[in-house]
Amino acid sequence: MESSGGDGQWTWRSAGAFNCRSSLMAPVATKANPLLTTIPWRRIKFRTICGGRISRAPPSSPAQSTTATDALVAGKKVLETFTEEFEIGKRKITMETGRIARFANGSVVLSMEETKVLSTVASAKSDGSRDFLPLTVDYQEKHFAQGMIPNTFMRREGAPKERELLCGRLIDRPIRPLFPPGFYHEVQVMATVLSSDGKHDPDVMAANAASAALMLSDVPWGGPIGVIRIGRIGGQLIVNPSMDEVFELPSCLFLSDLNLVYACTKDKTLMIDFQSREISERDLEAALRFAHPEAVKYLEPQLRLAAKAGKQKRDYKLYTVSENTFEKIRSLSEGPIEAVFTDPTYGKFERGEALDNIGRDVKKTLEAEGDEEGLKVLSKTVDNVRKKVVRRRIIGEGIRVDGRRLDEVRPVYCEAGHLPVLHGSSIFSRGDTQVLCTVTLGAPGEAQVLDSLVGPSTKKFMLHYSFPPFCTNEVGKRVGLNRREVGHGLLLRFGTLAEKALLAVMPPEDDCPYTVRINSEVMASDGSTSMASVCAGSMALMDAGIPLREHVAGLSVGLISETDPATGEITDYRILTDILGLEDHLGDMDFKIAGTRNGVTAIQLDIKPAGIPLDIICESLEPARKGRIQILDHMEQEINVPRTQDGRNSPRILNLKYSNEAIRRLIGPLGALKRKIEEETGGRISVNDGSLTVVAKNQSVLDKVMEKIDFIVGREIEKGGVYKGIVTSIKEYGAFVEFNGGQQGLLHISELAHNPVSRVSDVVSVGQVLNLMCIGLDVRGNINLSLKATLPKTSTTLGQQTPKVWKPSSNPESEQENKDNQPAEAVESLASIVIRSAAECDEADKSSALNQPSKADAPLDAKKLKIGTELTAKVQQIRAHGLVLDCGSDIRGMYRFETGSGKKFVVGDKLRVKCTSFSGKGIPVMSLVQE
Repeated sequence: MESSGGDGQWTWRSAGAFNCRSSLMAPVATKANPLLTTIPWRRIKFRTICGGRISRAPPSSPAQSTTATDALVAGKKVLETFTEEFEIGKRKITMETGRIARFANGSVVLSMEETKVLSTVASAKSDGSRDFLPLTVDYQEKHFAQGMIPNTFMRREGAPKERELLCGRLIDRPIRPLFPPGFYHEVQVMATVLSSDGKHDPDVMAANAASAALMLSDVPWGGPIGVIRIGRIGGQLIVNPSMDEVFELPSCLFLSDLNLVYACTKDKTLMIDFQSREISERDLEAALRFAHPEAVKYLEPQLRLAAKAGKQKRDYKLYTVSENTFEKIRSLSEGPIEAVFTDPTYGKFERGEALDNIGRDVKKTLEAEGDEEGLKVLSKTVDNVRKKVVRRRIIGEGIRVDGRRLDEVRPVYCEAGHLPVLHGSSIFSRGDTQVLCTVTLGAPGEAQVLDSLVGPSTKKFMLHYSFPPFCTNEVGKRVGLNRREVGHGLLLRFGTLAEKALLAVMPPEDDCPYTVRINSEVMASDGSTSMASVCAGSMALMDAGIPLREHVAGLSVGLISETDPATGEITDYRILTDILGLEDHLGDMDFKIAGTRNGVTAIQLDIKPAGIPLDIICESLEPARKGRIQILDHMEQEINVPRTQDGRNSPRILNLKYSNEAIRRLIGPLGALKRKIEEETGGRISVNDGSLTVVAKNQSVLDKVMEKIDFIVGREIEKGGVYKGIVTSIKEYGAFVEFNGGQQGLLHISELAHNPVSRVSDVVSVGQVLNLMCIGLDVRGNINLSLKATLPKTSTTLGQQTPKVWKPSSNPESEQENKDNQPAEAVESLASIVIRSAAECDEADKSSALNQPSKADAPLDAKKLKIGTELTAKVQQIRAHGLVLDCGSDIRGMYRFETGSGKKFVVGDKLRVKCTSFSGKGIPVMSLVQE
């Protein structure tokens, strides 16, 4: 900042080359704010604010003050921007730099229609003490990109979501191999979505913008790269498909049967991420060869933009090992290392222990010689020696570390239903790698809610991958998700590796309405645990009864190559099937391929060198297919069809349709009734637009839930249907029952039991819960119910039974004589009942009256009391409207006063009465017998 005179004018000089003629107060004074315009700024002699400090203006004459006030006009800053526009796949793409994030080492905004992504690069000047590249890639989707406020307590974004972590990994994988060896300076790439129209996925755009930002920066990097997405609809390959072309929203069905993300340089492949519905190897190779020239179209615009606005690459210190030091360490360690690698009897930990001992022996030798330089690079150099020994043996002899052939798969062990109490479970082992998978089925309402800018809002199929420290015999903390666990088992776009591989064979929602969660627990790790998760997950799904179309298996293919030091081109190579963890570490490629017998469902390619020719990638597909078929044979021998749903632990799911009023009654105030049902039964209920979904652990739990739902909401009454109800009242002709969500039905006395019933109260009581069958409707539309229809019928044949007739008890001697003459079986079966006609009953009553002398009534049995029975009762209580009668045998009856009778009663009077009916509580109602 320079002063140009005593009038208070200042001139700013910077890289942007702009001038400001006055203080920052000038634009404020131009606003029509009466408070600001009326303050006498000149009077208090303050007129400039610069750098956050208020400067006192020097005294000046009135004429000078008037001139300076008229000249207070803010200068205009001109931002020098550079833009490149090009077209790929009928979509216009724009790269721009210089407008925003000018202080970053490199920054680019890439636009496709209304979706804009900013990628920036920053690099530390000091390298620190390390022997690796500390590259960090952060991808962030903020809600402002779609004009929304986060639905969180603080109303701001929190920790990175799963999708953000995986998109960051998608950017990291293709750019990391292009940094020069020995470059250990810290580098950070940040990608931020500025705006999103929901039509295009920003992940591929962020990767291309990151490549352009690295080209503009002064960081040494071997780019540029191009990243492209390819889809296929109706057999036609599509470049940069929109979200509408990939998904059919809101049903979230795949319109495209292929989703390929491909990254490359001009002539080599860097990264592949692929998902499909059982595409053949031939079609897959065609898609890869189609994607390469389309991705290369991104390179030329980046080179032009770097030529316009790129920085000069700085001279960074590259850490290399001197020739003498390398040869010294190689001579000390090469022989013992080769002896370890040529012994196939070593296991993973035995081999590792032997290699660690070799490193310690070399370290002791260097310490004894005082070789400080050798001690600093010992670990890295010994690792390079191991790599050379393994590569030389595999390429020269065709024998691997564990003695296998190049195309040989390790021994396989499969077990389905390992944990029978769970919905589904399995164990899969390949060599020393072992994975335990479990399947849990839930209600549709338990689907995962996805909070992302593009794609579906929920996910009903989840695979959660866990890599505990004990699986490699290490000590560590079980904390939140790390990048390895997320990358192998969760969502990369719409499902990561194992999840994508299994999603392709899942049945449609009509056949599998569950929310499915697979837990993949790595029990032991020695290479390709993600592919073992695919195999174990497929068996666990079939064990849970999910009707998969095919079994899915996967394995990892590796590459060992020799390159020309001058050109960097591959001169010789070998492809390895089912690589070990050590071969993954010492090799050039980790190519994970999963699929069925019919084709490939998922692919993930990670490499270490600066690109691999596409021809080698395509050549690796056939060895992977042969190894996959071998694994599928073992899996199908263990379980080849889904388990039936008849097991006691099989979950049950039921979809029902109800009116909104019925659902309102079921949910209750604030969902209290729904929660109560779930707590009491253990089932789960979800409601959505007039449909009710019930999920239960087994059939017994489902029956309990449906019992309560039927009682509250009810269901359509069908003849022959069995319902549960509560007796609300009892009449002399039957009982009224409330059932099916408040409906009333009549249980007639004739429908109580297979045997005749004299009193309704002898069989049922008010408040009793019964299982009843609907036997029809009467002429008035009332529902008739039956209890005896739900009871088992007696097997007694009437013709085989000796008829028994009730006889008067007037002649005890004759009665005893008859008993003595009857066989024992007949005496014991006196309780049997024979139905008589009305005429026979009247004749028996007359005969009994003639033969019976006039004396007190015999003791009365409560079960024999029926309508029309005459007896002598004693007045026990006198009430306002009637009498309480003592009928004997602890039976109480009631008599209602007759209007206008005028008869007087006294407690203790004996009355001749007759039973005329029964009250709702089963109390006999009496009337006086006229003598």
